[in-house]
Amino acid sequence: MTHCILIGAPVDEGQRRPGCLMGPAAYRTAGLAGTLSALGHTVEDRGDVTPAPLGNETCDNAAVHHLPETIAWTRALSAATQDALPHGMPIIMGGDHSLALGTVAGVAAHAANAGRPQFVIWLDAHSDFHTVGTTTSGNLHGTPMAYANGREGFAPFPPFPNPIPGENICMFGIRSVDPAEHAAMQETDITVNDMRVLDEQGIVAPLREFLDRVRAANGLLHVSLDVDFLDPTIAPAVGTTVPGGATFREAHLVMELLHESALVTSLDLVELNPFLDERGRTAKLMVDLVGSLMGRKVFDRPTRSYG
Repeated sequence: MTHCILIGAPVDEGQRRPGCLMGPAAYRTAGLAGTLSALGHTVEDRGDVTPAPLGNETCDNAAVHHLPETIAWTRALSAATQDALPHGMPIIMGGDHSLALGTVAGVAAHAANAGRPQFVIWLDAHSDFHTVGTTTSGNLHGTPMAYANGREGFAPFPPFPNPIPGENICMFGIRSVDPAEHAAMQETDITVNDMRVLDEQGIVAPLREFLDRVRAANGLLHVSLDVDFLDPTIAPAVGTTVPGGATFREAHLVMELLHESALVTSLDLVELNPFLDERGRTAKLMVDLVGSLMGRKVFDRPTRSYG
């Protein structure tokens, strides 16, 4: 049994399509707490995080927008995640992926205090390896992995606590990478299991290889699950759709393998935009995936009608 700590992160400033701020409410409405309780876990909902008053930070890249807001969220979510970890498994309900600037900072700080290595599996269509200086869109939801890996170019963000080495990061299911991001990742030891790798090798072997590395190091594992990891035909409620994502069966298999590993210590649910959803189907699917991550087996899944 796990004590699950739900933390709402209504972050909407990391991209330009409004709606992700409704994500925490959608997860609650879709029955996330009830799903976890039915599996025997205890649930504590700490409500939505509220950032401190904004600063007046600026940067040299004119494309970047909502910089003070994103820095405020980063500080607040780092503190909230770090505060939750000694008491259970934080599940951060987003909110766009810029929230991971804070959540991954929080888990990394906790791991350093515990004297254990931090690992991250990034379930996403995108590598999110831009910096404040290299982003051309100005959307800071495309920067968290570069921040976590300790790349230069993040002033005026607070320094990342205990940067995560590339060999402790696995990008899984990516299929949209900008040239600048690709060039930067070539200089790291990050494991990149893009959709080509998964098509050739399947889901199981690459994922188990990474999980074995986490286990051997006695590491803590943070899972960051972006809606666009999934194929848009099954998960339309995201503003950054990329064709060719994980199928329903592949996504549940990933979650079941993560559960069986017993290694996951924290979880992000990001980029759900309920304004783009169809009768809540994406929110319900994401909740079902959390159910699989927390122990529900495929044969336990009820028949459902969307009619």
